[in-house]
Amino acid sequence: MTPPTPLPGGSGASTRYRVRHATSYDYGEDVPISHHLLHLTARPHPRQRIRRSLLTIDPVPAVRSDRVDYFGNTVTYVAVQEPHRTFSVIAESEVEVFEPPALTPGASAPWDHVRDSLRGLSGPDDGAEITQYCFDSALVASSPELLDYARVSYTPGRPAVAAAIDLMNRINREFAFDPAATTVATPLAAVMRNRRGVCQDFAHIAVGCARAMGLPARYVSGYLRTLPPPGQPRLVGADVSHAWASVWCGAAAGWLDICPTNACVANRDFITIAWGRDYDDVSPARGVLVGGAGHGLTVSVDVEPLED
Repeated sequence: MTPPTPLPGGSGASTRYRVRHATSYDYGEDVPISHHLLHLTARPHPRQRIRRSLLTIDPVPAVRSDRVDYFGNTVTYVAVQEPHRTFSVIAESEVEVFEPPALTPGASAPWDHVRDSLRGLSGPDDGAEITQYCFDSALVASSPELLDYARVSYTPGRPAVAAAIDLMNRINREFAFDPAATTVATPLAAVMRNRRGVCQDFAHIAVGCARAMGLPARYVSGYLRTLPPPGQPRLVGADVSHAWASVWCGAAAGWLDICPTNACVANRDFITIAWGRDYDDVSPARGVLVGGAGHGLTVSVDVEPLED
């Protein structure tokens, strides 16, 4: 397979990873039938090449189909049609991620020029793939709070990249990372009010703020390579799923992936699985089942670099 062409200004350097994401459900009683929708297969893009991908499901489903969804993500549908007390999915892949180009935040077009350039675009050949991310979605609705928060970063005439990075840094400084503060059902308004949450919440805030200013922004799910403390071994299975935002910064700069959780622009430590309007479009696993009497969930993610 031919590797993707590095973006202009990029070093061409890359890192290969072996990724293993294991998800296991344990039910209180037999489940006679269940249906599941999975976003667990890494997607290729100009800075990411997929070398190998494997999805192992137990029990073996009676029905399985793989397709590419509206946003270009690989989606797997499975139906288990025999009684089962457990359901597990192991997603394994080898991925090569290329370093992005060096950033010059002040060299991009002003954000308001980028916004104005989107007006009148509608067809698939003139920007609909970009402008579709301007609008409200199920989990990210416009609000005066998001607009007020965004305006501090998006001042008139400020370069689009500089504004997005400032927004990212402000979210990192002003919101506390607190896994106990939210769930996937917590409204974005509550996160804004309490200033606490996790990476999914911070990605939603960044997406909502950019959209409030009339700019396209999408939610990205994936993994982040984590490094152990000096002198300590890397712990297998200690990594977790991650989320960040991608903001359109104009034709010259393109999409800029920003991570408010870590106050950094995505680099080759970030492995992309899927993107959409918000978490609801790309949740790793969702399902409908009969019976079960409740369930326990165990998730383990291991991101292993193969070379530097």
